Amino acid sequence: MAKIDATRPNIDQLQFREAMSRIAAAVHVITSDGAAGRAGFTASAVCSVSDTPPTLLVCMNGASRQNPILRENGVLCVNTLCPQSRQLGDLFSGQRGIAHDERFDHAEWVAGLTGSPVLKGAAMSLEGRISDIARVGSHDVFYVEVQAIHGMAQRDALLYFGRSYRALARTAA
Repeated sequence: MAKIDATRPNIDQLQFREAMSRIAAAVHVITSDGAAGRAGFTASAVCSVSDTPPTLLVCMNGASRQNPILRENGVLCVNTLCPQSRQLGDLFSGQRGIAHDERFDHAEWVAGLTGSPVLKGAAMSLEGRISDIARVGSHDVFYVEVQAIHGMAQRDALLYFGRSYRALARTAA
């Protein structure tokens, strides 16, 4: 077997993005509210870190105008979308050209334990406090200690794969 030369990576940004588009990921609307105001954005870079304490991570572009809002509020909610709420994925990613504050008018929200907006009808929502932030390249990684879990209903998840939305339906056991 030939050995791969790993001394000098030859990967450009577009090639990496294309490779990442081939990894299926759930679609989430990340929300926050507090002293710095309300924020919301679409993210697929969310994953579990530990169950002791329950911790997840959320990645966000460091240049995003919502980044300082999350930092100052110190709390957020990961709202996992269902196929029926796919329009919220586009809306909170900015693709519809709707002003940031008006995006929240297109769904029903309730204030959660941390004060962050919790999406009614989400596949599930995880609220927590930001416990640490690390800068990695162009993005910030927010480590979030989960304080509350909402809506663990039997709903299908919305995925993003190959640069388009896909529904992931549960199958009977």
